[in-house]
Amino acid sequence: MTDLAATGRRLRCALFVDFDNVYIGLRRLDPAAAEAFASQPGHWLSALEAGSDLDGDFTRRFLVRSCYLNPSTFSQFRPNFTRAGFSVVDCPSLTQQGKSSADINLVLDAVDALAADTYYDEFVIVSADADFTPLALRCRAADRRVTIITASPAASAYRAVADTVVTADDLAELVKDPESVDLADAVVEEGLPVRSQSPAPDVPEQAGPARRVVMRMVRAADRPINGGAVAQAAQKADPSLGSSGWAGAGGFFPWLARTVPELGAASGFVWDPRRFSEADLNTGGGVDLPPLQRQVVEVTDIPNLPPERYRVLLETLAEDVRRHPFDRPETARRVRDACQAAGEAIGRASVNTVIAGVLYAGLDLTEKPSAAKVAQTWADNVVGLCRGARMELTSQDVAAIRAWVGGGLLRR
Repeated sequence: MTDLAATGRRLRCALFVDFDNVYIGLRRLDPAAAEAFASQPGHWLSALEAGSDLDGDFTRRFLVRSCYLNPSTFSQFRPNFTRAGFSVVDCPSLTQQGKSSADINLVLDAVDALAADTYYDEFVIVSADADFTPLALRCRAADRRVTIITASPAASAYRAVADTVVTADDLAELVKDPESVDLADAVVEEGLPVRSQSPAPDVPEQAGPARRVVMRMVRAADRPINGGAVAQAAQKADPSLGSSGWAGAGGFFPWLARTVPELGAASGFVWDPRRFSEADLNTGGGVDLPPLQRQVVEVTDIPNLPPERYRVLLETLAEDVRRHPFDRPETARRVRDACQAAGEAIGRASVNTVIAGVLYAGLDLTEKPSAAKVAQTWADNVVGLCRGARMELTSQDVAAIRAWVGGGLLRR
């Protein structure tokens, strides 16, 4: 790990945890992660104390640690957060639907922190609720860093207002095994926490700055990146690359293969092979969607697949959980391999997005649901994401979206 003390950057941070939302969201995706989040907050809090951005490494000092929970439902977890130095704010249910006052209490306290005499460099919001987007915008307008840690699929509009986003999958990994995620070496602007990587054994020492920027940029991206943008970032980190013919390699992609062999590259794109493959590329041979569907993809970041590929993915997922015990990583791998064996260019990212979506929408894949049930749940999730992004949908729009992402498996 980089010597953080050498950089001298220490951020004063205010941390706000919407406990109910995060715990329930994690429990849908990974029950073990939900229990770890609730039982050992001190562990994942320690992991968050080290961070990094494009300006280098820093440490966080959490001057404010506030946790908002419903005492009638989750009181057993209150001592865990108190022991970890949190101020726990009881937010009992105020409506017959069980809605608590956590949201309004969190927002009021955060706005007070913005106006406080102490200047907080960063606001960290831990929640599965995209309703905090206006709060994030207020923090950014006040020139504060914003880190969002979410336990649900994060729409583009939510991620766009943050400097750093930790997704539900990364949060699950972080809370279960904080030591496996080195945030000091891998959190970047609009990025995700990832495991730190040792330099490749044959990489020249002078390649360090450019290599590190490229690794951060690609590992943080939520899709494969155009190689031109990555090349510009590398040259900005090491201007000598332009005058030296990419350190003698003759071009960006040969330099990339020699200097950052951990990354994948093809067709002018660069990606993190742990999360993506060539099937995830959106090149000229991609899907030309109608205007409504194109807007849905841009707003929600769901896979850009035609109905026939959605049908293959949904049917393959239902068949896999019928034949094998559900295990997220193994199920995703088998479904991806089966789809590609059938000749469909469906990448791992697309499979993971659909699995996470149906789990978050409440579908229990251990109960071996039918393909139609998987399709119905996935379509409901997509429509919900659209409404959460404030898309105005007519009944015809909803029908078109359901017919598309349901792969033709849904009855009208």
